[in-house]
Amino acid sequence: MHTPVTIIGAGLGGLTLARVLHVHGIPVTVYEAESSPSARAQGGLLDIHDYNGQLALKAAGLMDEFHAIVLEGRQALRVLDRDGTVLLDQADDGTGGRPEVQRGDLRQVLLDSLPAGTVRWGHKVSGTRALGEGRHEVTFADGGTVVTSLLVGADGAWSRVRPLLSTATPEYIGKSVVETYLFGADTRHPAAAKTVGGGMLIAPSPGREIFAHREKDDTLHAYVGLSEPQDWFAAIDFADTATATARIAQEFAGWAPELTALITDSDVAPVLRPLYALPTGHRWDRAPGVTLLGDAAHLAAPNGEGANLAMLDGAELGEAIASHLDDIETALTEYEQAMFHRSAETVTDGMPEIDSADNTAQGLINLFTEHGR
Repeated sequence: MHTPVTIIGAGLGGLTLARVLHVHGIPVTVYEAESSPSARAQGGLLDIHDYNGQLALKAAGLMDEFHAIVLEGRQALRVLDRDGTVLLDQADDGTGGRPEVQRGDLRQVLLDSLPAGTVRWGHKVSGTRALGEGRHEVTFADGGTVVTSLLVGADGAWSRVRPLLSTATPEYIGKSVVETYLFGADTRHPAAAKTVGGGMLIAPSPGREIFAHREKDDTLHAYVGLSEPQDWFAAIDFADTATATARIAQEFAGWAPELTALITDSDVAPVLRPLYALPTGHRWDRAPGVTLLGDAAHLAAPNGEGANLAMLDGAELGEAIASHLDDIETALTEYEQAMFHRSAETVTDGMPEIDSADNTAQGLINLFTEHGR
C-alpha cells in the first residue's frame, strides 16, 4: 500500500497536522496503536496558549469548536505553603490567554474534524526503514506494511520513527509524579476542594510538590511530584493501593491535612508517571521524506508547553507542506529549522527545578512578581 503523507500517532500534534493538511486538500492517513478513540483515558486539563496552541487551532479552522469546550474559571490559581498558608489566590477574570480544556475533549474536536477513515486504529508500529529516494516502509505488529513518500513521526516519547533520524533516546529526569483523582469533590472531599479552589493549586517545596486541577464534573486531579531515582519508586508496590498511598503520603508528613488529602483520599489507585526528556536542543540532519513533531522531536520535562508545541509543530508542518507541494524537502527544511529553534528556546514560566531551594511557595510568588504575573 502506498500513501502520500503518513502520520504515526493520533495525539494532538499528529491530528493537528492531519487537520491542516485536510483543510488544504492534501490526502493523509494517520496510524494509531490504540484500538479506538476511547481505548484509554486521555489525561487531564491543558491550558491552550494564545501564542502557540491557539495559533495552531486557528490554522486548523477550529477556534469555535475550541471555545465550546473551554472550562470557564479554570485559569484561577492558588499557591500554598506546605502548612496550608495561602500566599496567592488569583481569580479567573476571563482575560487570561491560557484557557483550560480537557485533553480528551480537544482530541475529540480534532478527530471530529477529519473525514471518516483518516485514522486507522489498532496499528502499532514495530519498525520503520528507509527505501531510498525519500520513501519509507512502516511495519505494523500484525505484519502489515505501508510505504509512504512522506513519513511523520508524531508518536511521542518512545517514537518508532525517531531512529530514522536520530540516535537520541529519552532519559529519566530524576523526578516522577504520582497521579490521584478525587471525584465528587465538593460533597465528598470538601476540605480538598476548598483548598484547590476553582482552578489550579500549586504547593511546592524542595524535592516534594503537589499540583492539582479542578477538572470538569467536580473532579480534582492531583500530580504529586517527588525527586527520587527510579529505584526508589521501584521499591514501592503500586499494585498494593493502600501500601503505595501510605508510602507516598509519608513523604509529606507535616504538610497541611487538606493538602495531603489529595494523596490519602484518592478514589483511584495512585498511578506512577516517571518523567523523561530528550537532550535539550535535540536536532538531526535533514533526511529525505521523514520528520518528527511534538514529543517525538523535543520531549521535555513538563512545563505547560508540550501539547501546545506539538500542535503548533503540526500546524506549521502542514502549512509548509501546503506551500511547497512541489518541493517537500524545502517544506521539511523550513519546518525543522523553525521547530528546532522554538523547542530549544521555548520560554517557560521559569519554574524552579524541584530540588531548588527556590522551589517554595514564596519563591514562586517572587518569580511571578519578577515576571509581572
